[in-house]
Amino acid sequence: MTLPVRPPIDPMLAKLTRDLPPAGAVSYEPKWDGFRCIVFRNGDDLDLQSRNSKPLLRYFPELREPMLAQLPEQCVVDGELVVWGEKGLDFDALQLRQHPADSRVQKLAREIPASYVAFDLLALGNDSLCDSPFSERRTQLEHVLRDATPPLYVTPTTRDRDTAADWFSRFEGAGFDGVVAKPLTGTYRPGERTMLKVKHERTADCVVAGFRVHKDGNGVGSLLLGLYDDEHVLHHVGVASSIAGPMRKQLMEEIEPLRDRALENHPWRDWAEMVQDAAASGQRMPGGPSRWNATKDLSWEPLRIERAVEVLYEGLMNGRFRHNARFKRWRDDKTPDECTYAQLETVAPAELRDMFSAPRS
Repeated sequence: MTLPVRPPIDPMLAKLTRDLPPAGAVSYEPKWDGFRCIVFRNGDDLDLQSRNSKPLLRYFPELREPMLAQLPEQCVVDGELVVWGEKGLDFDALQLRQHPADSRVQKLAREIPASYVAFDLLALGNDSLCDSPFSERRTQLEHVLRDATPPLYVTPTTRDRDTAADWFSRFEGAGFDGVVAKPLTGTYRPGERTMLKVKHERTADCVVAGFRVHKDGNGVGSLLLGLYDDEHVLHHVGVASSIAGPMRKQLMEEIEPLRDRALENHPWRDWAEMVQDAAASGQRMPGGPSRWNATKDLSWEPLRIERAVEVLYEGLMNGRFRHNARFKRWRDDKTPDECTYAQLETVAPAELRDMFSAPRS
């Protein structure tokens, strides 16, 4: 490609903070939960590059024609590939799009099409904009995509801190990670963390349904967490891990009384027995039994459903924590029956639902 900014290029990144920076010389944007994607266009040549410089266009062929129709003849655009579902951003569906078989790729492109949300402009025509301040790059981005139609979008932005704080709270229901703050005078610095990201840190009360021993054999490595649905079915939602050494031993002492006869009426008994049956037939399964004791599943050990715990987590994806949660404290003031999905329910904000439900041209 003959462009002033050529692939591969490392995208500019953000460093984590827990507080929104004060209003002033910054622009606030929602933090999209998708695949980072830099688009290079030179005439009919189109290249979509992932954060780690891998090609993406073959997985998202439905974006080729809209991009050629709407992007300038020569440009480099930074943004995010996303899939919008009934309740907001659907990262699970987006991950499904990376399939090795072309026939499957084409099918998924029709069934769960992706959208592209642009948030920066790195080059236009023969000019690199990387040394221009973000305020100028944003103005040019809005100009060249002023007539954009789905599946192409320009991310919302604001300079008002109160609006950004409102987004931080309400956009959570649509699956967003938080808010990004960009210095208005900042240049585009590939691979450097010059922006700020404010991410959600949420808490949930969960059932403690099992545990895994730490890899060093001493104490609890992780707690298996569950939540009840409306039918009172206990679902595995993830684990609480990254437990400090002294706490690992303390937790083992706490859960010791719950190990006795834990499997007898355990709601996940079939899960454990399936692994045991596979071991008996010689079948290997992920996290399967010990090679020295084929009748015992060492991947996890059940606990009687008697205690609840409060954990910190970043986000929920299709009913499960997207990343491992962190132990915060026992909730002995709550019964396991009170640990339901209802505490996590949120609703996507109307403006984003409207944004993605706009009719395709």
